[in-house]
Amino acid sequence: MSTPWHIQRMAALDFEASDKDSETARIVSCALILVGGNLPTDTRTWLVNPGIPQEPGAIAVHKLTDEHLAEHGAPAEQAVPEIAKSVAEVVAGGVPLVGHNLGGYDLNLLDRECRRHLGDSLEGIVRQPLTRVIDTMVLDRQVAPYRKRVSEEQGPYQMRTTAETYGLPWNEEQAHGAEYDALMSARAAYKMGAIAHTPYRDRPDWVRALRTNRFNSLRGVTVEELHERQIEWYRRDAEGYQAWLRDAAKSKEKHDPEAVIPTAWPLRPVPAPRNGGDR
Repeated sequence: MSTPWHIQRMAALDFEASDKDSETARIVSCALILVGGNLPTDTRTWLVNPGIPQEPGAIAVHKLTDEHLAEHGAPAEQAVPEIAKSVAEVVAGGVPLVGHNLGGYDLNLLDRECRRHLGDSLEGIVRQPLTRVIDTMVLDRQVAPYRKRVSEEQGPYQMRTTAETYGLPWNEEQAHGAEYDALMSARAAYKMGAIAHTPYRDRPDWVRALRTNRFNSLRGVTVEELHERQIEWYRRDAEGYQAWLRDAAKSKEKHDPEAVIPTAWPLRPVPAPRNGGDR
């Protein structure tokens, strides 16, 4: 029997960016951390000057000001190729990429930056389709669905909530830095895989108490099979959220009768240019 996916070598990837829209955002920091597999941890980080003003909301999260990035960050035209090359080496080596909302945001951010600075897509740069992606947000929504918000500020499946759900210590002072968040996503993936590969009677009480318990869907699969399952899980969740937004009775003040939630994962098609212009 092959080694279970959660104890294999992983490459944890996380970005901090200039805004929350992956179509327009620029990378301001990146961490790529090779962990697990009974090998030493290997950490690479980048601080990037995006060359454009950031959204104030983004700065409030990651605390990297425009002035700090201008003084200490590498120019984006230098950093993005370095990041893309490092990710390509990981993919070529068959090491899975792991991250929280990795296919929902980070990989699309990197894809758009590759197109912007290298004139090619992310998969074009790595010279193969991405088939070994582990997105802990997708996994968490699958195995422990219907979780409620922790508070007005803390959502049900954001990185902190996922970490705390699986018993990982959380340091809010270090959080929202690419290196910390990347490492926490790898630890969360390990925790989910460990629960899935534990006999039901020995799983934590909170897991056995779940109304809908799908941890077995992570058990006994290869990384490639897990990747394929996440494509379907992400599509299902996106369609469900779109239907909820379009239902006035359910979504109330968030109601949007024309809401369109992208269903592609881990990479979305590039939207058509607006008004015939380029992004």
